[in-house]
Amino acid sequence: SSSTREEVLAEGIACYRIFIESLLSITDNLDGNKVLPPEGIQRYDKDDPYLVVAADKGTATFSDIANEISINHGYWLGDAFASGGSAGYDHKKMGITARGAWEAVKRHFREMNLDIQTTPFNVIGVGDMSGDVFGNGMLLSRKIRLRAAFDHRDIFIDPDPDPEMSYVERERLFSLSRSSWADYDKSKISKGGGIFSRKLKSIVLTPQMKDLTGLESNKATPGEIIHALLKAPADLLWFGGIGTYIRAGDESNEEVGDRINDSIRVTGAELRAKVIGEGANLGATQRGRIEFALNGGRLNTDAIDNSAGVNTSDVEVNIKIALESAITGGRLKRSSRNRLLSRMTDEVGHLVLANNYNQTLALSLDRARGTDELGSQRRLMSRLEQEGHLDRVVELLPDEPLLAEYQAQGKCLSRPEIAVLLSYAKITLFNELHDDPIVDDPYFEKDLKAYFPKAMHRTAGKDIIAHKLRREIVATIIANDIVNRTGAAHPARLADETGAETGAIAMAHVIARDIYRISELFDSIGSLDNKVPSEFQINRYLDLQNFLRRQTLWFLRNGSQKVNLGDCITHHRKIIDDFLTRLPKLINPASWQAVIGERNRLIHQNLPESDALRFAAIPFLSSVPDIIRAAEITKRRVPDTAQVYFAIGEAIGLDQLLKNADEARTDGYFEDLAFSRVVGDSGTVQRRLTVQVLSEAGPWKKRLDGWMKTHTSDITRTRSAISDLASSGPLNLARLTVANGYMSDLAE
Repeated sequence: SSSTREEVLAEGIACYRIFIESLLSITDNLDGNKVLPPEGIQRYDKDDPYLVVAADKGTATFSDIANEISINHGYWLGDAFASGGSAGYDHKKMGITARGAWEAVKRHFREMNLDIQTTPFNVIGVGDMSGDVFGNGMLLSRKIRLRAAFDHRDIFIDPDPDPEMSYVERERLFSLSRSSWADYDKSKISKGGGIFSRKLKSIVLTPQMKDLTGLESNKATPGEIIHALLKAPADLLWFGGIGTYIRAGDESNEEVGDRINDSIRVTGAELRAKVIGEGANLGATQRGRIEFALNGGRLNTDAIDNSAGVNTSDVEVNIKIALESAITGGRLKRSSRNRLLSRMTDEVGHLVLANNYNQTLALSLDRARGTDELGSQRRLMSRLEQEGHLDRVVELLPDEPLLAEYQAQGKCLSRPEIAVLLSYAKITLFNELHDDPIVDDPYFEKDLKAYFPKAMHRTAGKDIIAHKLRREIVATIIANDIVNRTGAAHPARLADETGAETGAIAMAHVIARDIYRISELFDSIGSLDNKVPSEFQINRYLDLQNFLRRQTLWFLRNGSQKVNLGDCITHHRKIIDDFLTRLPKLINPASWQAVIGERNRLIHQNLPESDALRFAAIPFLSSVPDIIRAAEITKRRVPDTAQVYFAIGEAIGLDQLLKNADEARTDGYFEDLAFSRVVGDSGTVQRRLTVQVLSEAGPWKKRLDGWMKTHTSDITRTRSAISDLASSGPLNLARLTVANGYMSDLAE
């Protein structure tokens, strides 16, 4: 208490130096020089230890101190040891943590068909404009109506704010060094509002404040007002300050562990906000989040919402590692590197925010699947527990009896629970892929380059390819893409369904994704943000996700792990592109008219024509791998093989049966796996029949006509049986198995 601020700071820095020196001394005993893999995914192996280096919590001054010690120590990372220093990325200037959380907030509202960048909306916040996350966040839309906010010093209330005028004033406070709510121009506050110190014993409530808070008395303590504000109606509750303000109804304040806020804390069920944005850490307990979500609120978790700051640190460290190699090789001067880092700031931000966009989309799709995904999620949790990776009690995930109850009652996991599973799925995939040869495949060089800003590609292209953490970066890219595109639990389901290892699953996923240009189609749907109803957009994402899942499964079952990745993708993609151009001649006129009708409907919804055609043709595109395989076996042209394949499907009525299969329901996870296998077998039988028709020499039309005539009675009997099965009730596993039996008999 007798020390000056400068003395305290000096002593703190001295302690920090000792800590960093001690930390770096550990590296002398490490087997190799490794750091944490990118995007905050932590991995520990006693035989291959990692050293945490990306410290983005300190100020730029502290980062510079750590980097100075790192350089003097001769540590291989040099000034990449601690991110955010004078030659790194300033998170507050970038506003990156808030911008990442805002991607989550925008998605919540977009799924309510509200564009918060163009439509005014009401906000209550925790923090002040001098703070990084709160300040930057409250400048991310000019349509924000900030009706109230508080920090540890003041309470700000503006009952009926003018969006533009209040935005300009918040912007002024953000630029004002060490500002507080007390610096806000009170003339800009609407009638009945004001700024009140939390040190006051009581505050007189105006009618407008009563209306906002729901308090009925004429006076209230600051704590009572804050407690009421947290429960007040709002479109968005924005967390940008320190403290835990939400718990569950059956959770005690002692369990929360934030005693200073005990008196103002509320429960998830008491909240009347529609959306919560967790730009700050620990604004709510996990049980509080779940309670809010189960009562209709929209939120993720803090780990999802504010991940952009950590991701930026990871990208910065990896950029510096690559550029250090260029400096050492004499291709780049350090001063030029620093200018390059500065020029790349905007692109680094965009690269990081793409992860926030895709990750929150993955949560939305898993949530949209509801109980249909619960079986796979149960299986994932069980597998993670058996392998010692997950403790459901610690992570507050439902146990098996409760999940069985969920399934029986048609309930599903809440979004915060899915968020936990998503994180575990990515971590598990990363760990398994890191040690798999697939990450060394040259095909991923383009993905590795895409991880870095384009400005680096010419300056340090070779250094990117030879990056010391190449395997870690590639493993992270693949793990993120699999989970973001197909869902948290789907990789575990594929392992159950096929017995395949993670590397094989990853290879099949990448083949299916790239031959059909799935990433481009995802982007095309994303371009419809705020242009089409949310339900339409989510359904198109689900259609695409289902397609990717099915095709990944096909390649897993048909030996994709034995092919050259790049050659396989190039070969199949060329054939598929050609197949699309020829499609009108490959299928019957009625089927083509159905494709055209669906294409036109999608074009009417603002989807580009070429992408609309791909979507509309999915029922036929899904057969292309089987057609290619049949063509390879019979040494026939793919277009000729395709016409025979589709003619056989039409002749025996398989098309209608498989259409019904997409709408079928099963009675459990393992029955669903069996159903999926039987559906896959249907395609295999159709391929076998196609091979039989084309296995002998002669024009394909003549061969097809001959086969049809020779097997007229068998085809008629099979078609009749399949038609009866397809029309006599909901398709189930037993019906589809019987249908497959008829087709197998025909193939025999």
